[in-house]
Amino acid sequence: MSAQLLEGKAIAASIKEALKKKIASFKEKPKLVSIQVGENTSSAVYIRAQKKTAEALGIEYGLKTLGADTKQDTLVTEIKSLNKDNSVSGIIVQLPLPKGIDHRLIIRSISPAKDAEGMHPENLGHVLLGDASVAPCTAQAAFELIESTRENLYGKEAVIVGHSEIVGKPLALLLLNSFVTTTVCHIATGERGVLPEHVKRAEILVVAVGKAGLIKGEWIKPGAIVIDVGINRVGERIVGDVEFEPAKDRASFITPVPGGVGPLTVTMLMRNVVTAFKLS
Repeated sequence: MSAQLLEGKAIAASIKEALKKKIASFKEKPKLVSIQVGENTSSAVYIRAQKKTAEALGIEYGLKTLGADTKQDTLVTEIKSLNKDNSVSGIIVQLPLPKGIDHRLIIRSISPAKDAEGMHPENLGHVLLGDASVAPCTAQAAFELIESTRENLYGKEAVIVGHSEIVGKPLALLLLNSFVTTTVCHIATGERGVLPEHVKRAEILVVAVGKAGLIKGEWIKPGAIVIDVGINRVGERIVGDVEFEPAKDRASFITPVPGGVGPLTVTMLMRNVVTAFKLS
């Protein structure tokens, strides 16, 4: 058996087409403002993808660049100014931030109504309650891929490896809200030596750690849905956290890296912006 590839590009295209039609019906354009503090190669790539996608959909895109020596108070003041600007629908602050700036405080400084990443505690609280309008983009992307299999998720065993605030924790809530039996593994799971036994029982496996080949192909339960969020450079190649080739021979569905979760993440960001605009 060879798994069916879950390619994010096709799903993203369908969502973007629906968003484009919604935006065309609006009297005014939604606007996303991205703030970058200092220079970072990874965030620069993400910013280019944001700008390209926003403009293709009809969303106005603004970029504010601040120096690496920017103080936390200055950044908070900038955010508060955007919170008050009625022309701005969504705000995203690019990570990582320079040392000395508390990223959690910065996220809390963004108005929940303009939180394009869905990371504000108020919005995460709505994810917990199962009535969220916006949610963290990468977690949403992983969930969309799982749903795209059209498998009945009710009661299935899911294992998430990685408990970050961006992916693992919010995705666990999204799955629980769909009555998926969900286990979250993390560094302590690995240190106890019990990670393989958790992975082996997963009917839905999501891995978001950032360590190439962490999950061995032989651990994959036959017929599992495998969502690999990891992006790692190994020599000239970009690979995920799961040993792809042996896993592909055991899973029923699997995301390629690159080409799986990545293409959907920016689309989820734009969907959050459109939702925020409609709610405003």
